[in-house]
Amino acid sequence: MNFLRRLFGGNDNNREHDGAIHVYVECGRCHAVVHVRVDPRNDLMPEYGDGDDLTGYRLIKEIMDSRCFRLMRAEIEYDVRRREINRTIEGGAFITRDEYEQRRSSLSSPPRD
Repeated sequence: MNFLRRLFGGNDNNREHDGAIHVYVECGRCHAVVHVRVDPRNDLMPEYGDGDDLTGYRLIKEIMDSRCFRLMRAEIEYDVRRREINRTIEGGAFITRDEYEQRRSSLSSPPRD
């Protein structure tokens, strides 16, 4: 089983080293948390200025949680080196990985008496 997990990337410990951009959001209606993995080589749209000069990249992602199925629209801007420079979201809020992990672990832990 560990072989399959390593083969298909199921190890969360290597999440930061997989070359992807990880976005964590919370739904503004039901407060469900969602993790989105973005491949910066394929998912970012290049933006061009006057002429054909590359000015940066943009990610527009519609995200749906699994509780109330409400769409959230995230837009993140990147410079030419794919470093984040601005982010906005409609219908939810960005959260940190730690907040996401904390919320997920509290959902999976059994209730105390």
